[in-house]
Amino acid sequence: MPKLLSRTRTRTDYLAFLLSREWPVLLSATGVVLGVVTLLPSALGLALSVLALLLGTITLIRDVRLLRGRWSAYDFSTIAAPFPSAELPPPLSYPDARYLHIPNRGTVMLSAEMDKALQTRRFTVEIDEEPYRLPARLRATAPHVLPLQARGRLLFNGNVLGMHGEPLPAAGSEPGAVRLHRARFFDGQCSNEVCRLRITETATGVEHDLRRHELIDSSGRVRPLSASTLADLVGVSTIAMTSDGFLLAIVQSERNSASPLLLAPAGSGTLEPRDAKGSDDLTTIVRTAMERELLEETGVKREEVRATKVLGFGRWMERGAKPEFFGLTTLSVTSDQVRGRKPVRAERLYSSAQVLIELDLSALGAELRAGHQLLDAPSLPNRVRDDGSVPLLLGIRAAALWSAS
Repeated sequence: MPKLLSRTRTRTDYLAFLLSREWPVLLSATGVVLGVVTLLPSALGLALSVLALLLGTITLIRDVRLLRGRWSAYDFSTIAAPFPSAELPPPLSYPDARYLHIPNRGTVMLSAEMDKALQTRRFTVEIDEEPYRLPARLRATAPHVLPLQARGRLLFNGNVLGMHGEPLPAAGSEPGAVRLHRARFFDGQCSNEVCRLRITETATGVEHDLRRHELIDSSGRVRPLSASTLADLVGVSTIAMTSDGFLLAIVQSERNSASPLLLAPAGSGTLEPRDAKGSDDLTTIVRTAMERELLEETGVKREEVRATKVLGFGRWMERGAKPEFFGLTTLSVTSDQVRGRKPVRAERLYSSAQVLIELDLSALGAELRAGHQLLDAPSLPNRVRDDGSVPLLLGIRAAALWSAS
């Protein structure tokens, strides 16, 4: 029953989003229905009702044909090539930023200085009064894009938070406030996630790579979040370690919108408005979201969480350069005590299995500081090397470097 309700909710969210943008078709269909149910018994009323029904049907057929024509005006294909990081440098405002590419999984923009600032300085948060709105150019493509994003997946149009600023270190002064904005999950699907696609106009063959239009400023650099027009939903991921040194990870199901069938952190998801209640501190808000996701996805109890540390920040380039935070959660329970735990019911559609992997973070951190690349480090378990998602690998990297400091 819970799975049926979840699937029903995803279809309702999906249809509501599309109908809000294709309301003329809904209006025509309503006219046809009214024409049927208002047939009057008198001859004149019957004739007028039949005429109204006929006109409404013709209008509906025309609108449906136009809708199908608009939806078939574009061809979409996935961009398989890695993000062109050599051609598109990071923002000038990001101190010593660089790209880390993980073959076949993704590219993340990182800055050690920004990570250090997150760990040592306090960033306040301001939430915009106005919620995020898709720009007109993206709003026009939303009905075309969302069916592709939803195919074979379960997507809820829940309330989430996006980011319109970055945790930049400020020399000799307190860092400025980081701006967040309220958004809906579909906003991210119809903005950042479109950057995964190549769009071709069927009639002309003209191709559009939205990365070149939406992510790059006039100087040819990646835009900072403060200048972005995308939803930039905030991703949060925490690496959960048991008291006996095992990594607790989750195998994503095929219905997951990000990294299906790969290993994911035990606590991974999107920042929500409820995470920001009662605090204006960025790391507190992010930590709250990480622990919420961890408890929902693993069956770990609140009292079994010793501490969570926010350790790193990056931008996942293939996903429209969306912001991602990485953390480390230490647990007070052993691997045997958490083995076989189940996630809350709502998360069972997205998590197909729990995995426990022995991992020496300090040894891995020492290897990384000695110059080893992440995937070549001897201490990285083979299962993580082969099947780890971008959030898992980047979270382990951040935790290992911190453990070895």
